[in-house]
Amino acid sequence: MTRIPVLLYHPVTDDPPAWIAEFAVTPRQFASHLDAIADSGRTPLTVGALTGHLAAGTPLPPRPVVLTFDDGFADLAGPTAEALAARALPATAYLTTGALAPGRPCLLPPAPMMTLAQAPRLEEHGLEIGAHTVSHPQLDTLRPAALRRELADPKAELEDLLGHEVRHLAYPHGYNSPAVRRAARAAGYASAVAVRHALSSPADEPFRIARLIVRRTHTTADVRAWLAGTGARTAPYPDSLPTLGWRLYRRTRALLKGPEFAG
Repeated sequence: MTRIPVLLYHPVTDDPPAWIAEFAVTPRQFASHLDAIADSGRTPLTVGALTGHLAAGTPLPPRPVVLTFDDGFADLAGPTAEALAARALPATAYLTTGALAPGRPCLLPPAPMMTLAQAPRLEEHGLEIGAHTVSHPQLDTLRPAALRRELADPKAELEDLLGHEVRHLAYPHGYNSPAVRRAARAAGYASAVAVRHALSSPADEPFRIARLIVRRTHTTADVRAWLAGTGARTAPYPDSLPTLGWRLYRRTRALLKGPEFAG
């Protein structure tokens, strides 16, 4: 089976806010990861290119790898995009629109973020842009109307800004369910990525593509193992009983307390 590492990054910085520090890597770590990817013999793809091959049934290029970035931290539109472009590495960036415009309601804690106006700059550096909701909630705990807004509004706003269709979605913290996946499809997306801490594959589900979340504790050796198709299980696979139980608990808590940050 072809194993496809889909890597998930957050900020690339030496000084992240405490709430995201676990999921931040330093510029030096990031450069080492990119060099490992460039040297791996894998073919870098955007999520759109990957899912396009899978939807059309056309053969994938040799040993694909996909880089993704969630939220839209400040480094993304500057040194991170530049580091990718310098190595001719495409990537997909999923933007949380409510976090990128001052004064808008958003569940993400404070952090240095890029602005929505910088989104076209990402495309100039070879990044594909997808949506990551408005406020970063736990989508699988929302009522239907709120879920539709969180999916439709960022898609429409990004499309107006960029002048073309935005077809790809990332679920905040990977939280999804059958109802969320149906809503994503109904909102007009062609794919959605989850987390799952697993390698993807040609048999993976297009509306919960597995990703490997890169933590600050992961070494370049860990990244090389993923690039070799080892070090993690391979999707697709069914949700475990603990995952289903955790979803039920979070839904119950949301009924009592309202929408909560997915993190």
